[in-house]
Amino acid sequence: MNWQHVLLAMLPEHILLVGIVLLIGLELVSERPRGALGLALLTVAAATAAAALLAHQGYASAPFAGHFSVNPATLTAKAIVLALVLPTLLLSRDDFSETRFHLLLLSSVYGVCLLLSADSFLTMFLGLELMSLPVYVLVLLAFQRPDSAEAALKYLVLGGAATATFLMGVSLLYGGTGTLDLSAFTRALGSPNTMAQAAVVLVVVAFFLKAAIVPFHAWAPDAYEGASVPVTAYMATVIKAGVLLAAVRLFGTTPVGRPMADLLTVLPLASMVWGNLAAIRQTSFRRMIAYSSIAHAGYLFFAFLGAAPGRFQAVLFYILAYALMNLLAFASLPRGADDAASDRLSSLKGMYQRRPFAALMLGLAMLSLAGIPPLPGFIAKFLIFKNVIAAGYTAYAVVGLLGSYLGIYFYLRVIQYAFMSTDAVVEPASERRLALSASVLCLVPAVLVAVFPGWFIGQL
Repeated sequence: MNWQHVLLAMLPEHILLVGIVLLIGLELVSERPRGALGLALLTVAAATAAAALLAHQGYASAPFAGHFSVNPATLTAKAIVLALVLPTLLLSRDDFSETRFHLLLLSSVYGVCLLLSADSFLTMFLGLELMSLPVYVLVLLAFQRPDSAEAALKYLVLGGAATATFLMGVSLLYGGTGTLDLSAFTRALGSPNTMAQAAVVLVVVAFFLKAAIVPFHAWAPDAYEGASVPVTAYMATVIKAGVLLAAVRLFGTTPVGRPMADLLTVLPLASMVWGNLAAIRQTSFRRMIAYSSIAHAGYLFFAFLGAAPGRFQAVLFYILAYALMNLLAFASLPRGADDAASDRLSSLKGMYQRRPFAALMLGLAMLSLAGIPPLPGFIAKFLIFKNVIAAGYTAYAVVGLLGSYLGIYFYLRVIQYAFMSTDAVVEPASERRLALSASVLCLVPAVLVAVFPGWFIGQL
């Protein structure tokens, strides 16, 4: 084993680990630790820079052959996901002042990074659990509603069901092939063997549970609504990114044929339609975003129908555009002492009169999530459906596009509340300068993605 390769290949993970150790030390040596937010920001920024630098240099290595490897594409994905954590940390200052939040968040991000480099089901399982277990606690941390405990329990139970389903599928694959390599899954995709097909379905269903695809979505609305704003933002962006990019790594460059194509069509289509329809009826912003994320998960899994070479590119670009707009929306929300009241859509009334910049940012985010050109959300959806049509699934693409139009209504309703009403319902409790910084941190790359989409796509 070459320790230099281990150090370089896992440099982003090592930096995160150093940050976790320092946060633990800070907690141990001080009764009232300060600087946890700054340390967490510095750690994530350093890990982002390390991943971006290695990707720029074209670095590729497999320090643990068959279990963990990196290449420029993997490192680019890590840099993007790690960069998305920075606005989440900035949003957290008003909700979390204790070190344990930052410890749990960095631990979860460490799991996401492992997922993106997994070459075996062993590494993938470790990454999934390291990513998920801290989030179960984060949902409960600093909760401000009595139903947060119920939401966390539902998330824990269904997360455990996803883990059990994943392990059952992996055990069937291992029993049939004698290996834990991810290539066992791609070989089973085209196998006529019943056990291999059952294993593939179980593993895919586990990812559907993690990504909240209909009908495995029941945990998402309650968990998103019950958690605090920064935790909801983290679940809607970084966790979603980790699950989808892990699925891309699992499928690799193998083209998807029937009957798997039917499974990857019917349930994602149901997610698009049901997620958009259910979001229309919501009065809670976070619950609306939960159903929106269910619909967007459907769009993302639709990418697996497309040609294998463009699959990773389409998913990563979509995640970048979707996550930036979600984080921009959460950073723009008015916040008050009463969390339930602040979360109601009616609290946005008169927002433009009170906070014009925040209202403009919220409107921009909603239009992009709705897929209105020339915003990043439109480009991301275009890339997904272009690949689906190119793969010969034109009818599925048309149905998916029709389903996506259903979402325009509830996104425009948010804009209506913010700009077309003068009733100021909830005033922000305080000036949130870090939330403003988070808005700018999301706005700048979003504008660049909208203006230079070709350049960004070429870098992925």
